[in-house]
Amino acid sequence: MMVEEITQQIAETAKNFAAQHIKPHVMEWDESQEFPAHIFHEMGALGLMGVLVPEEYGGSGLGYTEYKAIIEEISKVCGSIGLSLAAHNSLCTGHILAFGNEEQKNKYLPKLASGEWIGAWGLTEPNTGSDAGNMKCTAIKKGNEWILNGTKSWITHGKSGNVAVVIARTGEPRSKNNATAFIVERGTKGFSGGKKENKLGMRASETAEMIFDNCVIPDENRLGEIGDGFKQSMKVLDGGRISIASLALGIAKGAFEAAVKYSKERYQFDQPISNFQAISFKIADMATEIDAAELLIMRACDLKNNHKKVTRESAMAKYFASEVAMKVVNDAVQIFGGNGYTKEFPVEKFYRDAKLCTIGEGTSEIQKIVIAREILQKF
Repeated sequence: MMVEEITQQIAETAKNFAAQHIKPHVMEWDESQEFPAHIFHEMGALGLMGVLVPEEYGGSGLGYTEYKAIIEEISKVCGSIGLSLAAHNSLCTGHILAFGNEEQKNKYLPKLASGEWIGAWGLTEPNTGSDAGNMKCTAIKKGNEWILNGTKSWITHGKSGNVAVVIARTGEPRSKNNATAFIVERGTKGFSGGKKENKLGMRASETAEMIFDNCVIPDENRLGEIGDGFKQSMKVLDGGRISIASLALGIAKGAFEAAVKYSKERYQFDQPISNFQAISFKIADMATEIDAAELLIMRACDLKNNHKKVTRESAMAKYFASEVAMKVVNDAVQIFGGNGYTKEFPVEKFYRDAKLCTIGEGTSEIQKIVIAREILQKF
């Protein structure tokens, strides 16, 4: 069977699951800010929670092209579920897969890949978003243990995650190689969930604090070498940016398809509004920008699948796709007119959800810094 056919089958599986299990509850979860953990357990049974995890660790053993298709299809229906799925796969699971030893991989990956456990990943802090090198959360070694103290904020599954990868400072502020990554299980003494954010969009994806108060972690839960935490995080984010780009693409496609359908059904002056050049030109621009974003994402996926450096390309894909999503959802609301401003039609939620894509896992401005640095270093 051709790779394209396999990818299409996987996309259809995700599409059908979203239509049956997610779509009927989208606005209910959005209004209540409910994090539907059961949905992720069900997606685990389909292999969607360990997409990139090799089969030997209980995963699906797929590549980034298939992963992109899954995130996209889920996000076309609900950005919140797409975001949580992306964070679980790329960040927590992805970090352990990339930097864990065999004992750690065998212990945690099967539970994460099956959906039995939901993962969280902690880098951001209340006063250090883009400035992660100046983090305040510290880990101090005492004997064969580490004592974690501090707070992580804006963490997907910060309260509900069963296990978290946490990056804590183990050296002096702003010094080189001053952070280390640790695996922390829920239920560990001194580890608790804090404030849950009340957000504009992505409201069914839990975003909350993780608090560490003299939290004792055995050295066996350390990921990689002491001081490698930040470097590991940057590599994890290279792949994570592909997932956020795919999330943005899915949101853009969902809004675009809804807008095109509406433009052919909505009549003004005795004809569908799609007949008017003002509307048709918007549709042309939306379609062109979506295709351009998808091609950038596919290039990044191809590089990642072939184990090549992807820093510049994933940053370009994430930056462009997230900005395109914002343009597309804006035009979609305009095509819907007054109806687009109400919660009875889907584009209102796409509009709110899209904004996160320009902020999470590195703002658009940070992506420009990364892209420019990569280009300038090359020359």
